[in-house]
Amino acid sequence: MNWEKRDIPPELIKELSAKYGCDRLTASILARRNVIRGEEIRYFLEEDLRHLRNPFELPGMEDAVDRILAAKEEGEKVLIFGDRDVDGITSTTLLWSFLSRLGMEVSWRLPQGDEPYGLSMEAVEDFAAACGALIITVDCGISNIAEVDRAKELGVDVIITDHHNPQEELPQALAIVNPKLTGSSYLFRDLAGCGVTYKLVWALRFALKSEIYGQSLCLLNTRPSKDTYIIEIAKLRNLVVIDRLLETVAPGMVGITDTRLPRFLEGQQILAWDAPLQKKTLAKIFGSGVEVHMLEIAAEIGKEIPQTVGKSLLRIKELSRIARYADKPLGELDVFISLFTSFIQKRENLFTDEDGADLQLVTLGTVADIMPLRDENRIIVRRGLDSLMKAPRPGLQELLFKMGFIGRRINAGDLSWQLCPAINAAGRMGKPEKAVGLLIREEAGERDRLADELIALNEDRKALGSDTWTVVEPLAEESLTEFGGALVMAAGENIVRGVTGIMATRLVSRFKVPAVVVSLGDETAAGSLRSLRGYDLRPLLEQCADLFIDWGGHNFAAGFSIQRSNWEKFLERLKIAARTIELEAEGDEETLTIDAELPLSYLSPDIFTLIDRLEPYGEGNTPLNFLARDLKINDIILMGKPEAKHVKLTLDAGKYKWPGVYWQAAEKVKKEFDTGDRVDLVFKITRNWFNNAETPQLIILDLKRSAESGRPAS
Repeated sequence: MNWEKRDIPPELIKELSAKYGCDRLTASILARRNVIRGEEIRYFLEEDLRHLRNPFELPGMEDAVDRILAAKEEGEKVLIFGDRDVDGITSTTLLWSFLSRLGMEVSWRLPQGDEPYGLSMEAVEDFAAACGALIITVDCGISNIAEVDRAKELGVDVIITDHHNPQEELPQALAIVNPKLTGSSYLFRDLAGCGVTYKLVWALRFALKSEIYGQSLCLLNTRPSKDTYIIEIAKLRNLVVIDRLLETVAPGMVGITDTRLPRFLEGQQILAWDAPLQKKTLAKIFGSGVEVHMLEIAAEIGKEIPQTVGKSLLRIKELSRIARYADKPLGELDVFISLFTSFIQKRENLFTDEDGADLQLVTLGTVADIMPLRDENRIIVRRGLDSLMKAPRPGLQELLFKMGFIGRRINAGDLSWQLCPAINAAGRMGKPEKAVGLLIREEAGERDRLADELIALNEDRKALGSDTWTVVEPLAEESLTEFGGALVMAAGENIVRGVTGIMATRLVSRFKVPAVVVSLGDETAAGSLRSLRGYDLRPLLEQCADLFIDWGGHNFAAGFSIQRSNWEKFLERLKIAARTIELEAEGDEETLTIDAELPLSYLSPDIFTLIDRLEPYGEGNTPLNFLARDLKINDIILMGKPEAKHVKLTLDAGKYKWPGVYWQAAEKVKKEFDTGDRVDLVFKITRNWFNNAETPQLIILDLKRSAESGRPAS
């Protein structure tokens, strides 16, 4: 196994450490992972919710909010339609809970049994027949063109909130909120479906609390520049900058009507930092007869943010944490915009304990849907995990208790491997309503019963998965030649729809090529696709799009439904399409990428401060790999029944002795290492929870007898 540690220029490490206020080891790890831009580093080092992106930057958000508030005012019936997976279940729960607290008449619906993914025609018609007025989709809907058209025919409005890839033709919904829409200015595309739903709830809270919702206002600032003055103005709507104006004017040279100022400011409320000074400056520029009506805002902001009192924007910029992360220098107006945004968020108390409970759901959906833990997803998941450990919301509390997580630290890996599969099992087994019920029921006894049911369903799902694998694996192996070694497929009437995604994921791991698993019904078939090594599934699906009833998903995980009458045509076309599959190259020998080399003095429990700071780990931010040299093996114990396959080591790092687990390494004992040897090793550092006690532990990835020692931390 190759060990690879990128060389990082010491001056870059020094610069990152000084600029962003982190230690040099943290700076070296970030640099080695190519996280060197301030905007990226911000989401690794900060966790304040004010660093999240404004929900009104998402396309369609204000239209969606206006329509929902109109439904509230008119007492209209609202239906939330979600997906059956964790992302859809948490999205449905989140929005239903919020609208219910507003007193709205709101119901929810998910695909049941073998119903297809996405908004169904039956759901639309049933809701219209019940005099429903508004359908809101969560984690689905972006491909439901016919269903949205039918809703319009029946007089039902549809708002789509989704995060799946949009196709060329979009549904004619009243509003579509999706960061992946063509032309979207939202700077982060990889929110989960529940992340988009959370942004909708946040936007609704803002609209209900803030007197400035739906209004535009201007922030004005002037500053001298040699023999001229610069007048800069930002026009905001719902705290989003929608327009900017910059005028450079020499005093006495032009009148105000000769500039763009009158038209830009017409009908606007104008706010200024130190309004008397701004008025005096404008009078100096344009003459004393010019009067620009503006409101002083510094004092009001000072009440909410006391550290700004008596300071100029220039001085505040020097203290600003947001300015620290800007990839280009911020001007005084940028600081003003940031201050005003923080002021409104604090004044309106937008982030409450209720918000923490919501983030627990968003965290589950984000982790379960394997969204990259970069950008704002990092703050969402970090805060959601913190809330989950401190005060788990009803439903999750019962599930955590039964799974042995109460009173212990929880990380994203625990959610991914244990909690999320239990919730997901309900949908995979055709009973997603049980998971939603667990999360919304008020009766503790009912939640307790549903938690037991979810755990039982998960065991049934595991058994079903094991049984189905014995069917799927040989079918896939047979298909490998048929698809030119570029793709595998398993299709059958005995493959249950709820596990096609899991089976496709396992096939990718087994055969190292994209995989398709299809459940064949009497009239229709439903399939799941999974990919790897950079291959985008969209072009493959687009070549077969005219054959599908419905299709969509993400770049590397997608699905479709198709009439059985088109099945043979699909197979033939897929064989042709498979010839175009190109995967990114994979090395002959596995390479372990090392984040940092640690001297033995760093191998103390204090290292968890660094590890915890860079949590959460998962997609897009894998757990840290460390290298240490010249540790002595004090003890070796073989583990595993009935045959010992694994090794437990006790490693002497000087002041501290570390237990280490080396999986599948029993045969290496006495050949590659033995008791008393001094070794170099690559490892992860984890916490092991056993018998209600937490102990630090190394997970050894590779180990070699030492050739040298004494390297500095880097």
